Amino acid sequence: MEAVKTAPGRIAEVFIVFLKLGLTSFGGPIAHLGYFREEFVNRRKWLSDEAYADIVALCQFLPGPASSQVGFTIGIFRGGGLLGGIAAWAAFTFPSALLLFAFAYGSASFAGPTGQGIIHGLKLVAVAVVAQAIWGMAHTLTPDKTRIAIALSAIAAAVFLNNAIGQIGAIAGGALLGLALCRTANVPNTHHLNFPVSRRTAVPALVLFAALFVIPSLVYGYFHCQTLLQFDAFYRSGALVFGGGHVVLPLLETAVVGAGWVSHEAFLAGYGAAQAVPGPLFTFAVYLGAIASPPPNGLAGAIIAVIALFLPGLLLVYGTLPFWEGLRRRPQAQAAMRGANAAVVGILATAFYSPVWTSAVLTPLDFLLAAAGFLFLTVWKTPPWIVVITLATVGAIASMF
Repeated sequence: MEAVKTAPGRIAEVFIVFLKLGLTSFGGPIAHLGYFREEFVNRRKWLSDEAYADIVALCQFLPGPASSQVGFTIGIFRGGGLLGGIAAWAAFTFPSALLLFAFAYGSASFAGPTGQGIIHGLKLVAVAVVAQAIWGMAHTLTPDKTRIAIALSAIAAAVFLNNAIGQIGAIAGGALLGLALCRTANVPNTHHLNFPVSRRTAVPALVLFAALFVIPSLVYGYFHCQTLLQFDAFYRSGALVFGGGHVVLPLLETAVVGAGWVSHEAFLAGYGAAQAVPGPLFTFAVYLGAIASPPPNGLAGAIIAVIALFLPGLLLVYGTLPFWEGLRRRPQAQAAMRGANAAVVGILATAFYSPVWTSAVLTPLDFLLAAAGFLFLTVWKTPPWIVVITLATVGAIASMF
């Protein structure tokens, strides 16, 4: 295996690549991981499959939006530091944030049958993309019977504990099984990532994460500032999310609907719109911040909400990187990561069935289109954006009949 080398910091390159992904990555966090793998492992060769799976496993362990954290981490790696991570996050987030801000002012473009047909076509794209990711990662990360068994045990844990605890437990269990069973696979860890993050900058990020979790609620008791209260509500929601974007919805509903800032009907309408746009589901915060009452709302409210919701997850992954990189070089940690990576394959397989497959493949035609998308991606190496446009168009046409 060849070592993975950090390229020079090229912020513009990172921004442009992630902007393209932000415009075309439909289907939710699991599909995003498939898009990232295709772009950065297969196409651009920025990472090996093993290095990519290590990043995914780390981000699955931490609270926050896993796909955005993975993108942020890749941006740090490729872009040479924090500015690269910010460029990746901003570019991947901006398209969906802009669309949801427009929707907050009445742009309900997907209310009719044609719009729903487009959404359904995009769900079928997610089926093809996730299937492609699982197919490729399984070949690399579960090459023997032991790791196949670990992947199956992760599927069982994720199925019977159908929540974030099940996912975290599956990865933790996979790491323990790897520590016990995968030491014989004595393969040197050559995919050195060498993140340009020092402990001197990582520790302040972890301190800031903790301070922002505690201080705003204490200060609000003295100043009664609505801006501070709103920031605190979204920040706490982002800090307590394990398991992906959909898990944040009940927390946000409690925070904004329970507080009377947004009506239940408006909340559900915005959630529906969030399903129709590319990029991270966390940009739902833009819509909520824009329509919130009392102020801040509009553009200011949208900016406060989206930054507050994403910030804890990004601070945590940035603060963890230098410690994790040192740990993963140890032989015991390498064995544990082999097991954890196999468990990641199992978790992706579980998510592929539900909600990706069950919410998209409803008819024989859906199965045909999803299979065609998979073959276009894996056999004919068609760029994902072409598959996105094709299946969205077919979905719109099918809705007319």
